[in-house]
Amino acid sequence: MLNYIWLGLIVAAVLIGAINGSLESVSKEAFERVEFAVMKLALPLAGIMALWLGIMRLAEKAGLIQILASLLRPVMRRLFPDVPVQHPAMGSMLMNMAANILGLANAATPLGIRAMKDLETLNPRPGIATNAMCTFLAINTSSIQLIPATAVGVLAVNGSSNPSAIVGTAILATICSTIAGITAVKLLEKLPGYRLPPIAVEAGRAGSPLPAAPSEDAGAHGVTRPTFAEMAWRTSLAFATPSR
Repeated sequence: MLNYIWLGLIVAAVLIGAINGSLESVSKEAFERVEFAVMKLALPLAGIMALWLGIMRLAEKAGLIQILASLLRPVMRRLFPDVPVQHPAMGSMLMNMAANILGLANAATPLGIRAMKDLETLNPRPGIATNAMCTFLAINTSSIQLIPATAVGVLAVNGSSNPSAIVGTAILATICSTIAGITAVKLLEKLPGYRLPPIAVEAGRAGSPLPAAPSEDAGAHGVTRPTFAEMAWRTSLAFATPSR
Protein backbone atom coordinates (compact mmCIF):
# COMPACT_ATOMS: atom_id res chain seq x y z
CA MET A 1 0.00 0.00 0.00
CA LEU A 2 2.79 2.43 0.83
CA ASN A 3 4.38 1.76 -2.56
CA TYR A 4 1.17 2.86 -4.27
CA ILE A 5 0.94 5.97 -2.09
CA TRP A 6 4.50 7.04 -2.92
CA LEU A 7 3.96 6.29 -6.61
CA GLY A 8 0.81 8.40 -6.57
CA LEU A 9 2.63 11.32 -4.95
CA ILE A 10 5.44 11.18 -7.52
CA VAL A 11 3.04 10.97 -10.45
CA ALA A 12 0.97 13.84 -9.03
CA ALA A 13 4.07 16.01 -8.61
CA VAL A 14 5.17 15.37 -12.20
CA LEU A 15 1.69 16.04 -13.61
CA ILE A 16 1.21 19.24 -11.63
CA GLY A 17 4.69 20.44 -12.60
CA ALA A 18 3.95 19.73 -16.27
CA ILE A 19 0.60 21.54 -16.11
CA ASN A 20 2.14 24.59 -14.41
CA GLY A 21 5.15 24.62 -16.72
CA SER A 22 7.57 24.07 -13.83
CA LEU A 23 8.71 20.54 -14.61
CA GLU A 24 12.33 21.66 -14.64
CA SER A 25 11.98 23.04 -11.10
CA VAL A 26 10.43 19.75 -9.96
CA SER A 27 13.37 17.78 -11.36
CA LYS A 28 15.91 20.16 -9.81
CA GLU A 29 14.23 19.98 -6.40
CA ALA A 30 14.09 16.17 -6.59
CA PHE A 31 17.85 15.92 -7.15
CA GLU A 32 18.53 18.41 -4.34
CA ARG A 33 16.40 16.39 -1.91
CA VAL A 34 18.18 13.19 -2.92
CA GLU A 35 21.55 14.83 -2.28
CA PHE A 36 20.36 16.10 1.10
CA ALA A 37 18.98 12.68 2.10
CA VAL A 38 22.21 10.84 1.29
CA MET A 39 25.04 13.31 1.93
CA LYS A 40 23.64 15.47 4.74
CA LEU A 41 21.31 13.10 6.56
CA ALA A 42 22.04 9.40 6.01
CA LEU A 43 25.85 9.48 6.23
CA PRO A 44 26.13 11.72 9.34
CA LEU A 45 23.30 9.77 10.97
CA ALA A 46 25.17 6.52 10.37
CA GLY A 47 28.08 7.80 12.46
CA ILE A 48 25.85 8.89 15.34
CA MET A 49 23.95 5.60 15.26
CA ALA A 50 27.20 3.66 15.27
CA LEU A 51 28.26 5.52 18.43
CA TRP A 52 24.98 4.81 20.26
CA LEU A 53 24.84 1.19 19.12
CA GLY A 54 28.39 0.73 20.37
CA ILE A 55 27.42 2.12 23.78
CA MET A 56 24.33 -0.09 23.89
CA ARG A 57 26.41 -3.10 22.86
CA LEU A 58 28.70 -2.49 25.81
CA ALA A 59 25.64 -2.32 28.06
CA GLU A 60 24.43 -5.61 26.61
CA LYS A 61 27.79 -7.29 27.21
CA ALA A 62 27.85 -5.92 30.74
CA GLY A 63 24.60 -7.75 31.51
CA LEU A 64 22.23 -4.78 31.60
CA ILE A 65 19.68 -6.55 29.40
CA GLN A 66 19.65 -9.55 31.73
CA ILE A 67 19.07 -7.23 34.71
CA LEU A 68 16.15 -5.55 32.96
CA ALA A 69 14.72 -8.93 31.98
CA SER A 70 14.78 -10.10 35.60
CA LEU A 71 13.00 -6.89 36.67
CA LEU A 72 10.32 -7.36 34.03
CA ARG A 73 9.61 -11.02 34.86
CA PRO A 74 6.92 -10.37 37.56
CA VAL A 75 5.05 -8.06 35.19
CA MET A 76 5.26 -10.59 32.38
CA ARG A 77 3.53 -13.23 34.47
CA ARG A 78 0.46 -10.99 34.68
CA LEU A 79 0.53 -9.87 31.06
CA PHE A 80 0.94 -13.39 29.69
CA PRO A 81 -0.98 -15.78 31.97
CA ASP A 82 -1.22 -18.38 29.18
CA VAL A 83 2.57 -18.66 28.81
CA PRO A 84 4.35 -20.90 31.34
CA VAL A 85 7.04 -19.07 33.29
CA GLN A 86 9.76 -21.51 32.29
CA HIS A 87 8.74 -21.70 28.62
CA PRO A 88 11.35 -20.47 26.10
CA ALA A 89 8.81 -17.93 24.77
CA MET A 90 8.90 -16.08 28.09
CA GLY A 91 12.68 -15.71 27.94
CA SER A 92 12.60 -14.55 24.31
CA MET A 93 9.95 -11.93 25.06
CA LEU A 94 11.84 -10.67 28.09
CA MET A 95 15.05 -10.25 26.11
CA ASN A 96 13.22 -8.53 23.25
CA MET A 97 11.54 -6.01 25.56
CA ALA A 98 14.76 -5.29 27.43
CA ALA A 99 16.58 -4.67 24.14
CA ASN A 100 13.79 -2.36 22.92
CA ILE A 101 13.87 -0.36 26.15
CA LEU A 102 17.59 0.23 25.67
CA GLY A 103 17.12 1.18 22.02
CA LEU A 104 18.87 -1.91 20.66
CA ALA A 105 16.64 -2.31 17.62
CA ASN A 106 19.12 -4.54 15.78
CA ALA A 107 19.23 -6.94 18.70
CA ALA A 108 15.50 -6.73 19.44
CA THR A 109 14.32 -7.79 15.96
CA PRO A 110 15.68 -11.37 15.92
CA LEU A 111 14.61 -11.81 19.53
CA GLY A 112 11.07 -10.74 18.61
CA ILE A 113 10.95 -13.20 15.70
CA ARG A 114 12.16 -15.99 17.95
CA ALA A 115 9.57 -15.06 20.58
CA MET A 116 6.76 -15.34 18.03
CA LYS A 117 8.04 -18.75 16.93
CA ASP A 118 8.14 -19.89 20.54
CA LEU A 119 4.62 -18.60 21.16
CA GLU A 120 3.42 -20.53 18.11
CA THR A 121 4.41 -23.77 19.84
CA LEU A 122 1.74 -23.00 22.46
CA ASN A 123 -0.89 -22.15 19.86
CA PRO A 124 -3.81 -24.63 19.63
CA ARG A 125 -4.72 -23.09 16.25
CA PRO A 126 -1.46 -22.74 14.29
CA GLY A 127 -1.50 -19.73 12.00
CA ILE A 128 -4.13 -17.82 14.01
CA ALA A 129 -2.83 -15.24 16.47
CA THR A 130 -3.39 -15.98 20.15
CA ASN A 131 -3.96 -13.48 22.94
CA ALA A 132 -0.33 -13.79 23.98
CA MET A 133 0.89 -13.09 20.42
CA CYS A 134 -1.31 -9.98 20.09
CA THR A 135 -0.28 -8.70 23.50
CA PHE A 136 3.40 -9.17 22.70
CA LEU A 137 2.97 -7.43 19.32
CA ALA A 138 1.25 -4.45 20.97
CA ILE A 139 4.04 -4.13 23.55
CA ASN A 140 6.77 -4.58 20.96
CA THR A 141 5.25 -1.94 18.66
CA SER A 142 4.75 0.66 21.41
CA SER A 143 7.81 -0.21 23.47
CA ILE A 144 9.10 2.15 26.12
CA GLN A 145 12.40 3.70 25.05
CA LEU A 146 14.85 5.11 27.53
CA ILE A 147 17.25 6.34 24.85
CA PRO A 148 15.64 7.29 21.49
CA ALA A 149 18.95 7.11 19.66
CA THR A 150 17.49 7.44 16.14
CA ALA A 151 15.47 10.57 16.92
CA VAL A 152 18.41 12.15 18.75
CA GLY A 153 20.64 11.41 15.78
CA VAL A 154 18.24 12.96 13.26
CA LEU A 155 17.96 16.13 15.36
CA ALA A 156 21.74 16.35 15.70
CA VAL A 157 22.27 15.95 11.95
CA ASN A 158 19.76 18.71 11.23
CA GLY A 159 21.56 21.19 13.48
CA SER A 160 19.50 21.05 16.65
CA SER A 161 21.09 23.01 19.50
CA ASN A 162 19.97 20.42 22.06
CA PRO A 163 19.07 17.12 20.35
CA SER A 164 18.91 15.18 23.62
CA ALA A 165 16.13 17.44 24.93
CA ILE A 166 13.53 14.99 23.60
CA VAL A 167 14.69 12.14 25.83
CA GLY A 168 12.30 13.00 28.67
CA THR A 169 9.30 13.58 26.42
CA ALA A 170 10.11 10.44 24.42
CA ILE A 171 10.10 8.35 27.60
CA LEU A 172 6.74 9.85 28.61
CA ALA A 173 5.26 9.36 25.14
CA THR A 174 6.38 5.72 24.87
CA ILE A 175 5.07 4.98 28.38
CA CYS A 176 1.67 6.35 27.34
CA SER A 177 1.71 4.40 24.07
CA THR A 178 2.61 1.17 25.86
CA ILE A 179 -0.17 1.66 28.41
CA ALA A 180 -2.64 2.39 25.61
CA GLY A 181 -1.56 -0.68 23.65
CA ILE A 182 -1.80 -3.05 26.61
CA THR A 183 -5.16 -1.60 27.68
CA ALA A 184 -6.60 -1.96 24.19
CA VAL A 185 -5.46 -5.54 23.70
CA LYS A 186 -6.65 -6.65 27.14
CA LEU A 187 -10.06 -5.03 26.69
CA LEU A 188 -10.66 -6.20 23.14
CA GLU A 189 -9.70 -9.80 23.83
CA LYS A 190 -12.60 -10.02 26.30
CA LEU A 191 -15.28 -8.92 23.81
CA PRO A 192 -17.53 -11.72 22.47
CA GLY A 193 -16.95 -10.61 18.90
CA TYR A 194 -13.27 -11.53 19.14
CA ARG A 195 -13.86 -15.05 20.41
CA LEU A 196 -13.27 -18.01 18.14
CA PRO A 197 -15.80 -20.83 17.84
CA PRO A 198 -15.12 -24.20 19.48
CA ILE A 199 -12.30 -26.25 18.01
CA ALA A 200 -14.83 -29.03 17.37
CA VAL A 201 -16.82 -26.74 15.02
CA GLU A 202 -13.68 -25.74 13.12
CA ALA A 203 -12.57 -29.35 12.74
CA GLY A 204 -16.01 -30.43 11.51
CA ARG A 205 -16.36 -27.62 8.95
CA ALA A 206 -12.81 -27.36 7.62
CA GLY A 207 -11.63 -30.93 8.01
CA SER A 208 -8.99 -29.77 10.46
CA PRO A 209 -7.01 -32.41 12.38
CA LEU A 210 -7.44 -30.36 15.55
CA PRO A 211 -8.99 -32.28 18.45
CA ALA A 212 -12.78 -32.15 18.53
CA ALA A 213 -13.31 -32.83 22.21
CA PRO A 214 -13.63 -29.68 24.35
CA SER A 215 -11.83 -29.42 27.65
CA GLU A 216 -13.66 -29.98 30.93
CA ASP A 217 -13.66 -26.30 31.84
CA ALA A 218 -14.59 -25.10 28.36
CA GLY A 219 -18.28 -24.79 29.16
CA ALA A 220 -21.36 -26.39 27.72
CA HIS A 221 -20.50 -25.49 24.15
CA GLY A 222 -16.77 -26.10 24.37
CA VAL A 223 -15.85 -22.42 23.98
CA THR A 224 -12.12 -21.99 24.35
CA ARG A 225 -10.20 -19.00 25.58
CA PRO A 226 -10.89 -15.99 23.29
CA THR A 227 -8.24 -14.64 20.94
CA PHE A 228 -7.67 -11.14 19.61
CA ALA A 229 -7.46 -9.54 16.13
CA GLU A 230 -9.69 -12.07 14.37
CA MET A 231 -13.11 -10.39 14.37
CA ALA A 232 -13.48 -10.44 10.59
CA TRP A 233 -12.70 -14.15 10.44
CA ARG A 234 -15.02 -14.83 13.37
CA THR A 235 -17.89 -12.86 11.80
CA SER A 236 -17.60 -14.56 8.42
CA LEU A 237 -17.59 -17.99 10.04
CA ALA A 238 -20.63 -17.08 12.15
CA PHE A 239 -22.63 -16.10 9.05
CA ALA A 240 -21.53 -19.23 7.22
CA THR A 241 -22.52 -21.55 10.07
CA PRO A 242 -26.20 -22.61 9.87
CA SER A 243 -28.24 -22.28 13.05
CA ARG A 244 -28.99 -25.48 14.92
